[in-house]
Amino acid sequence: IRLVLKTDALICCVVGLAMAGLAIAGPIAVWLGLADFRLGFGYLQIVNGWADWVAIGTLIVALGIGISAKVLKVEHSGPLMGLALIGTISAALAYAVPESFRPPEGTPPIHDITTNPSNPPQFQAIVPIREGAPNSLIYGSGEDMTPEKLMSMQLEAYPDIVPQEFDLSADEAFSMAVAAAEKMGWEIVNIDDSAKRLEATDTTFWFQFKDDIVVIVRAQEGKAVLNARSVSRVGRSDVGKNAERLREYFALLK
Repeated sequence: IRLVLKTDALICCVVGLAMAGLAIAGPIAVWLGLADFRLGFGYLQIVNGWADWVAIGTLIVALGIGISAKVLKVEHSGPLMGLALIGTISAALAYAVPESFRPPEGTPPIHDITTNPSNPPQFQAIVPIREGAPNSLIYGSGEDMTPEKLMSMQLEAYPDIVPQEFDLSADEAFSMAVAAAEKMGWEIVNIDDSAKRLEATDTTFWFQFKDDIVVIVRAQEGKAVLNARSVSRVGRSDVGKNAERLREYFALLK
C-alpha cells in the first residue's frame, strides 16, 4: 500500500511542478528573446486551461493519500501527502499567474489613457524610441477607433483618471512629479524643467511590455495642474494596466 501511495504522491508532485515549469517557460522565452510576446502569452493561456484541473486533481489525490494512510494505518505518510500537496500548490500557481492578466469586468479594449482626453499630453523625446511600434501615439488612432470613441470608452471605464491639482507652485509640483516617477521605478527618458515635462517608460514584469508615460505640469489659477498620459506600445487592449499605473502614480503625489 505504501508503494502505491508513494507512486501517487510522486506523480502528483512531478505533474504539478511540470505545470509550473510550463507556465514560466513562456515569459522566460520572451525575456531571452526566443519568442514573440504573442506566442508566449498564448502559450501561458493554454497552460492556464489545464492547470486548474491539475490543481484540483492533485489536491484530491493528496487528501486521498491522507485518508487512506490513516484508515490503513500506513506509517510515515505525512511526507507522501506533502509531496502531493507540492504538486497542488505548483499547479495552482501555474493557474494563478495567467489569471492575473485577466482584466476586470468592464475593462475596455483600449491602450491609451490620459487625464485630458480632449487635449491629451503629447510625447516628444519618446517619439523616436517608439519608431516601428504597432501602436501609434496619435490619440484615437487604430482600427475601428476614433478620438471621440476612445474618449467615451475611457470616461465610462475610468472616470477617476482626471487632472491632478495641487496648492503648490508649478516648480514644486513638478519636482514632486519627478520624485514620484522615480519611486515608481520608471525609466526616465527626458526631464524638461523649463517646460515641466517628464517622459518615461515602464516595463511590465512577466512579458516585458513597454508602456510610455508623459507628465506635464502647468500653473493655473493659483494652483499647479498635472496632466498625464500612459500609452502601450503593443496590444489593442492594455487589460487596465495604464489606468492602474496612473492611479498608483497619483497616489504617490498625495
